[in-house]
Amino acid sequence: MRKIFFVLASLLILPDGLVFAQAPQAQAVIPRALPAAMGPKKLIAVADFENKTNWAGQVNLSTGMAEQMITALMNTGRYTVLERDNIKGVLAEQDFGASGRATAEGGAKIGQMNRAQIMIQGAITEFGMQGGSGGGFNIKGVTIGGGRKQAVVGIDVRIYDTTTGQILSSKACRGVAEDKGMAVGYSDHDWGFAMGGQEKTPLDFAVRAAITQAVDFITMELSNVPWAGRVAMVKDGLVYVNAGRQSGIQVGDRFAVYKEGEAVVDPETGMTLGSETSKIGQIEVVSVEDKFSKATPVNGTGFEKNNILKFE
Repeated sequence: MRKIFFVLASLLILPDGLVFAQAPQAQAVIPRALPAAMGPKKLIAVADFENKTNWAGQVNLSTGMAEQMITALMNTGRYTVLERDNIKGVLAEQDFGASGRATAEGGAKIGQMNRAQIMIQGAITEFGMQGGSGGGFNIKGVTIGGGRKQAVVGIDVRIYDTTTGQILSSKACRGVAEDKGMAVGYSDHDWGFAMGGQEKTPLDFAVRAAITQAVDFITMELSNVPWAGRVAMVKDGLVYVNAGRQSGIQVGDRFAVYKEGEAVVDPETGMTLGSETSKIGQIEVVSVEDKFSKATPVNGTGFEKNNILKFE
């Protein structure tokens, strides 16, 4: 026979599961007014997050948090996100090239993630329940009562320019959620990411709040960074752009064309700090395919493969 207990005016059903009358409440996240999306979708790479907490449950927190970031970024409709497995492959190729075992022409350059313009990296600095004291009891890994508790999730987010490896911007984001009406603490080994946007625990709500803040920050920062691409080839008077319909390129889009000069290398670390560029002209898109576009010169000459393109 199923037993029913009333705890602090909330409904608890045993032994089949727990049902609460009130859902966890997340800390309010007030988004800033985001600028309108302009130009093609920027290609972004999201690396696994670094777990700097002592949390060690059944879920891979580093991978799970990165996956939620990828989903949130894609849902903005502003970005094309490089798959995580592809990132690992490119990093492995870069390590091989840097070892001297590959030819200079054959390996990917350090810092260039398969033409991804931006790299997002995160570090998880807080994860768990805080507050509450005494008087509670535990059922199936869930602590009931004992004072109000809050779920707290903190992440540090960094935005990198993948060409130079420089940090463009960084921000600490924090999500807080609590159960209204009763204190609820979830043990580490019973917690898992809520999938499909269906939050189940205060920790799920706190994760979502932190990710929301991070995506808002990334979008605001990248609104000031113009889309950048490359000339794939020049043939029969046409300039081929290495992005197409999938990236949001449209007929009539115009791009400034830059010639890349000699790389500036730090003599102490050997790291590429960037390179000098000079504008040599402008092109306009006349036809669009799924993965590339064709453009004609508006002004300027001397266009060639690997010239840098910036959306105007």
